Amino acid sequence: MAGFAAPARAWFSGAFPAPTAAQAGAWAALGEGSDVLVVAPTGSGKTLAAFLSALDRLSVTPPPAQAQRRCRVLYVSPLKALAVDVQRNLRAPLAGLRQAAVRLGLPEPEIEVGIRSGDTPPAERRRFTTHPPDILITTPESLFLLLTSAAREALRGVETVILDEVHAVAGTKRGAHLALSLERLDQLLPAPAQRIGLSATVRPVDEVARFVSPQRKVTIVQPPSEKRFDLSVVVPVEDLGELSPAGGSRGGPDSDDPERAASIWPHVEERIADLIEAHRSTIVFANSRRLAERLCGRLNEIAHERATGAALPRSGAPAELMAQAGSSRGAPPVLARAHHGSVSKEQRADVEEQLKSGLLPAVVATSSLELGIDMGAVDLVVQVESPPSVASGLQRVGRAGHQVGAVSTGVVFPKYRGDLVQSAVVTERMRAGAIEALRVPRNPLDVLAQQIVAITALDSWDVDELLALVRRAAPFAALPQSAFDSVLDMLAGRYPSDAFAELRPRVVWDRVANTVTGRPGAQRLAVTSGGTIPDRGLFGVFLAGADPKKGGGRVGELDEEMVYESRVGDVFTLGTSSWRIEDITHDKVLVSPAPGCPANSRSGTATRSAARWNWAARSARSCASSAAWPPSRPPPGSAPPVWTTGRPAICSPTWPSSAPPPGICRTTAPSWSSASATSSVTGGWWCTPPSARRCTPPGRWRWAPGWPSSTAWTHR
Repeated sequence: MAGFAAPARAWFSGAFPAPTAAQAGAWAALGEGSDVLVVAPTGSGKTLAAFLSALDRLSVTPPPAQAQRRCRVLYVSPLKALAVDVQRNLRAPLAGLRQAAVRLGLPEPEIEVGIRSGDTPPAERRRFTTHPPDILITTPESLFLLLTSAAREALRGVETVILDEVHAVAGTKRGAHLALSLERLDQLLPAPAQRIGLSATVRPVDEVARFVSPQRKVTIVQPPSEKRFDLSVVVPVEDLGELSPAGGSRGGPDSDDPERAASIWPHVEERIADLIEAHRSTIVFANSRRLAERLCGRLNEIAHERATGAALPRSGAPAELMAQAGSSRGAPPVLARAHHGSVSKEQRADVEEQLKSGLLPAVVATSSLELGIDMGAVDLVVQVESPPSVASGLQRVGRAGHQVGAVSTGVVFPKYRGDLVQSAVVTERMRAGAIEALRVPRNPLDVLAQQIVAITALDSWDVDELLALVRRAAPFAALPQSAFDSVLDMLAGRYPSDAFAELRPRVVWDRVANTVTGRPGAQRLAVTSGGTIPDRGLFGVFLAGADPKKGGGRVGELDEEMVYESRVGDVFTLGTSSWRIEDITHDKVLVSPAPGCPANSRSGTATRSAARWNWAARSARSCASSAAWPPSRPPPGSAPPVWTTGRPAICSPTWPSSAPPPGICRTTAPSWSSASATSSVTGGWWCTPPSARRCTPPGRWRWAPGWPSSTAWTHR
């Protein structure tokens, strides 16, 4: 640390015994002024290595006289949650630098940190244009928006760019989009900014270094890995081919619940609950948001049943079934809470803080916690199903023991025999560090077209200079002239046939002057369509009556599959809270709180029928006997009723009787009619399995010869 000023040396030596190998190597390379790529496992101090060097320069260098040039450090994170976490973690070194400066009799540094993401309020966005902070924390998409607006003037003073979690974006089109944005940023600056790339273990390293800085020398800092992992694959049953009920467990399936009895999920849920109770802090990773929500709900139900000894009304759906939010029986979130991209930033921050402080035993998460978010002293990581990749598995297990020198402990639960084989292979490769090779995408023309519209929206560009700018980015270094010209032709309205005549041109290509200029409306199109196309669309979830334009009432997000399967009146779980759908528009879902109401799986025809008949209101009525029971007997020679909605409903063979058997509900008297050889009954007679403990939507009952001799009725 010889190159650091006295306050930085004093704070670091008082807070840590010595720098790690990654930190020492990064500081030596940064002192030489070259671009740097730091490759080290999670928990090796990479982020602090990059920021402390930048903070040291900011603390000893007075801010520029021009306020718009004050932003000198730009940090780009692939996750909004990670950006918020970094902003929070900077408080300690900033406070330490100020206190060290005061003790040494030096001027107290005033370093401002700001964040710009999709969650940033409009007032803060406007303030950034005139009063930018010293350090700006942002995401690739927000950087693109800044460069495509007047706010780009606030970036002209940037000297250092920190690219965190490079391995997460370098091999994707999102990384190609970011690479072009970085070249656009350098175009604004009097001299290219120094780039610092931070990556977990990645292969090949040279490819990632080329992505970070393709035009300049990159010093690669990759010390030998000293990270230790304690990994195990656990199968909670004797034989995955012969599943039996979770015997004796209050959270296991009931004998009259064959759907859960034939599933491995009750066994997995019970074992995960045991592991959470045996550790102080646990993160459970799932490979989808719907599984995270459902598993979180089941863990809380198990905890409630163990604490009270009373079972909640069973929903009958194991954790892997549809839909995204999953089923919940209203258990309080005492054991676990969900954390994923659909949860609002306020709830995510609350979940993270509760886990760090020890108030929450576990968090069930997706990839939202896979990257370098600091979750405090996590004891154990549980992975449900095989990790998506070896690199992803290392990142997830690395959340446990996230301190220097700590051991990361992880347990993987496969869900079937094929998944067991994959889990064993991935775990073995994780121990050996044999991660998958990464490849930077070459010439993604859809990304190029979007960036050209954004680049030319504010300025007129010479075509040759524009091509030179594009080729400075690693994904487009070998872009052919013909491909570039074809993209310009398309954007200028020169289409291969009349079938594309309805597409509006977005730029003006003056072939005489050899310039490209954006057409009116190009800037608005660019900022409203920024970023690469996601795998699936997301609908914002807002409180009914709130104004989303003012930034209020946002609850979270639902993916398009969940929204398509939902109807007005449905109750779903999001972030361990229940919400009732009030309205569904083309881009958002309006909800109202439904505390204490159990959520239900929304999938298939039967579910949609339930919504149409306002199942939530009907099921609140008790299934009581009636003096009018049984109804008038159907015509002679008729058989048990048949529904028109989908699957068997087991009922008593003794019906009709003086009172309806369990699971038979009625709200209105049935009426009988006869037609040729069959008869039908309509009305409020509903037949459900006795264990369901709730009414189901009415259907059309069809009678055939043989009634009432059958022991089971079916509906279809």
